[in-house]
Amino acid sequence: MTEAHAIAGVPMKWVGPLRISGNVATTETHVPLATYESPLWPSVGRGAKVSRLAEQGIVATLVDERMTRSVLVEASNAQTAHTAARMIEARIDELREVVRGCSRFAQLIGIRHEITANLLFIRFEFSTGDASGHNMATLASDALLGHLLQTVPGIAYGSISGNYCTDKKATAINGILGRGKNVVTELLVPREVVEGVLHTTAAKIVELNIRKNLLGTLLAGGIRSANAHYANMLLAFYLATGQDAANIIEGSQGVVMAEDRGGDLYFSCTLPNLIVGSVGNGKGLAFVETNLTRLGCRAERAPGENARRLAVIAAATVLCGELSLLAAQTNPGELMRAHVALERDNTTVKVGA
Repeated sequence: MTEAHAIAGVPMKWVGPLRISGNVATTETHVPLATYESPLWPSVGRGAKVSRLAEQGIVATLVDERMTRSVLVEASNAQTAHTAARMIEARIDELREVVRGCSRFAQLIGIRHEITANLLFIRFEFSTGDASGHNMATLASDALLGHLLQTVPGIAYGSISGNYCTDKKATAINGILGRGKNVVTELLVPREVVEGVLHTTAAKIVELNIRKNLLGTLLAGGIRSANAHYANMLLAFYLATGQDAANIIEGSQGVVMAEDRGGDLYFSCTLPNLIVGSVGNGKGLAFVETNLTRLGCRAERAPGENARRLAVIAAATVLCGELSLLAAQTNPGELMRAHVALERDNTTVKVGA
């Protein structure tokens, strides 16, 4: 094996199973997490145990999906840019044919724009089947841009990527308009499980969520985000399933909600920018293929269904880790005791354990 093709071994464990229901999948499944932060495994595992003690488990609702790419064109002035934008949006059916000519799976589902001075930013939105869709969206956008430059008067090339997508950056637009899969997860935890497994109360978690996730993030200047550590679970899940790990930047933007319902805990995590795929670059590695197969995301299904299943499993995994951490942080010293106990001798962790 050459140095250029070496593989970095990250410790990985399967935790769970998680109980999931909703509009995409009803299943119980273990999940693979590749991480150097060993306390993440038992933490997600505790959340998974809670999911199995709730009647419906984690209810995961996929509410939207789209991959985006923005291109930039230059006009002589703002009025010309505005005229071009209206012309482009009126020709969406024609542009859909352009996309069909360069991809079997990409479909143009929307166009949005922004004008600043004489610059026109055009945000194309695509469905991309089972792929996360980065390259597919860029290829389609390149074809669209070439077509527009030939057929729309008054515009010139600016860039194939105008940062109005937005790819791998924390921005408001992704949370507002969506990029990737938008999944809402919900869990109703009975009082006895909150007290017996999480060692806390619904009221304490609700209070901490308001003070830490909502108010603390607001004071810190967070962008479309109010959560404790979405990125931890996403990175571990992404590395284990062959995803582009940099997408945890926008993926970690999301909101946690918690309500005390007579001692029972309603807990929800919204992830509007969950970018995952069950096919594409990174999926050819043997361990990735094995993990996706075990998750049931390499089955014979209609295009897009395996990626949707993967997305709701990822979102449910995030909820498990988020719930467990918040519960721990309601109790003085619990979080640090767990880290000291589990990370004191991390040389014993074995890859693939």
